[in-house]
Amino acid sequence: MSQRIRSNRIKKRRGFTYLWILVLAVSVCLLIYFEQTSLMYILATLGVTILLVIVATADLGRSEMSSGGPVLSPQTSSPQSEAKARE
Repeated sequence: MSQRIRSNRIKKRRGFTYLWILVLAVSVCLLIYFEQTSLMYILATLGVTILLVIVATADLGRSEMSSGGPVLSPQTSSPQSEAKARE
């Protein structure tokens, strides 16, 4: 039953995403139609800035998926890499 609830949540999120895409597309079309390019430039700059701040603050290096496997240090070398280095 929890799997069904989970799939319903995914469908709701997907619908919300499509709604955002539709609203933003209509907004951009209206701004182009009414020749408000200066406002479009400001909104685009703010959008890119917000995206860069989100990426900069994201903790990508310490996620669960990246810590799942063993971390190879540069000091540890395998016999195959030593053989390739000698060639």
